Amino acid sequence: MSDGPEEDGQQLARWWIPIAGLLFVVLVMWVAQFAWTSNAQSTSWTELKQLVAAGEVEEIVFDGEMIRAKRKGAEPPGIVQVVRVEDEGFIALLDANEVPYRAVQPNPCAQGTLPLLIVPLLMLGLFWVLLSRQGGPTRGMQAFGRSSATMVPEEGTGVTFADVAGVDEAAEELQEVIAFLQTPDKFTSLGGRPPKGVLLVGPPGTGKTLIARAVAGEAEVPFFSISGSAFVEMFVGVGAARVRDLFKNAVEHEPCIIFIDELDAVGKARGAAGPAGNEEREQTLNQLLVEMDGFDNRGGIIVMAATNRPEILDRALLRAGRFDRQVLVDRPDVRGREAILEVHAKKLKLGEGVDLELIAKITPGFAGADLANALNEAALLAARRDHTAILKEDVEEAIERVVGGLEKKSRRLSEREKRIVAYHECGHAICAAASPGADPVKKISIIPRGIAALGYTMQLPNEESHLHTKAQLLNRLTIFYGGRAAEEIVFGDVTDGAYDDIRRATELARRMVTVFGMSRRIGAVNYGSEARANPFLGEHGPSYTPESSPETAVRIEREVHDFLQRSHQRARQILVQNRGLLEEMAGVLLEDEVLDGERMTSFLARAAMAEALAEPPTSEHLEVLP
Repeated sequence: MSDGPEEDGQQLARWWIPIAGLLFVVLVMWVAQFAWTSNAQSTSWTELKQLVAAGEVEEIVFDGEMIRAKRKGAEPPGIVQVVRVEDEGFIALLDANEVPYRAVQPNPCAQGTLPLLIVPLLMLGLFWVLLSRQGGPTRGMQAFGRSSATMVPEEGTGVTFADVAGVDEAAEELQEVIAFLQTPDKFTSLGGRPPKGVLLVGPPGTGKTLIARAVAGEAEVPFFSISGSAFVEMFVGVGAARVRDLFKNAVEHEPCIIFIDELDAVGKARGAAGPAGNEEREQTLNQLLVEMDGFDNRGGIIVMAATNRPEILDRALLRAGRFDRQVLVDRPDVRGREAILEVHAKKLKLGEGVDLELIAKITPGFAGADLANALNEAALLAARRDHTAILKEDVEEAIERVVGGLEKKSRRLSEREKRIVAYHECGHAICAAASPGADPVKKISIIPRGIAALGYTMQLPNEESHLHTKAQLLNRLTIFYGGRAAEEIVFGDVTDGAYDDIRRATELARRMVTVFGMSRRIGAVNYGSEARANPFLGEHGPSYTPESSPETAVRIEREVHDFLQRSHQRARQILVQNRGLLEEMAGVLLEDEVLDGERMTSFLARAAMAEALAEPPTSEHLEVLP
């Protein structure tokens, strides 16, 4: 919106001055072309030859594809032009009549190529217009260095902590920031220094951006929001200029909040990419560090940022005086998930059988975004099925979609493949039921889902735990090998369907030996390099590079192999003891494709419990079990 008639006039002038200049250039070129050809009279090739033969031509000019003849005695001199024709006798005719002739460089205006010249002129004019809209060429180039941050004014972001659930600890930590923005004198009167930066750290989808907007909404201060990638450009110096411009705008609106999403895009450790690293990104980071240091007093500006990769951030960003506070926004527990579901359920029409508490219990590990996606999928399923409200089965199906992907009804398995998958999944379930302390099995399915899953066994814990004993991890290894062991026992052969189970078991066993110190042979020594490991990558984390001698590395590999082989052997023993139950469960699963509820519980209650996997005695020589 313009500020008044004067501003409108300036904008109009910026548009029309370059356009008028372009029109003037086109007009000059058109006049030049007209002046060149206006006094020329067109004729035919035969008439031109007749004029030459009659001695009425004073001179011939070859101009590209045109031939111009100057007639004798004409007042003013008459010009005759004709399109050149391939005539071998024409030069001989000129020589016989002693008519001088010459050739000139073709004139683009006269050759009709004026439109080809107009195209680059139009592009030049368009570029001039774009610069003029930014206030002239100089100011237009400076616009590249302007920050693209979106500012929400004092009225607030429209988000408060009432819209945020499941992150009570993080919200409590940020109450102090809100109090400072509202009543800064309360803190500065005691000589205290307000926090300059707050770094929100957590897995994707946990609501870090939403929390930052809620802080601004509660404090009722302007909110500048920008992505870290918006600073870095191809041109060197642009990112640093944008950082300066962002803080300059923030000073004009303080107290306020600057929020940088995905801070790792600009805050990656300097030198991490080697000598040929991104110089522009490092300059941008240096400028951000300088601005956060604040050589002038910027007490009313709080810088908030979010990242799920804190391990790659530059250490200078995390020191005191910059991002003073690091607030963890983790995946919610069962109470947090229930609170998140209640927030999202306010906008939905739920049926009477939908129990949010039960949904929270069957969704361990779900982040806020996952829960919102599950409820949205449930609403879409209910609408597709013409339900008047979202039913319990809609929610359960939606959760399975989020976890395992869409059902692949087009992926038809042969009868042999269905039998293999059924025994494979029942093997997992029986090993889980026969392992003391393992998470209970809630559902078994042989309906293909997602990209590669031909079936799945769903285990859900009775309660959430953050510590896992060695016995629990060994049980998990046994359950991983349950599917492969079932294939060996029933079919006498194996397939590649257990590749993911083996991969996960190998990673877990390696962590138990090299990181968790759970091997008596190796000892409680950390041989894994996880100093830069991302804590939010999930259950298994990144690959670990052994930091040990070659001899120790061999011992580690043998111990990992021993853990896996004994778990595999235990899975075989469990299924041999429960062979009848395996056959019965697989038969029902082949018929119904899904096994859950009381019928599955009654099956698994009959599983013979296995003894815990014992640690073999320590010895210098590691024997491989048969």
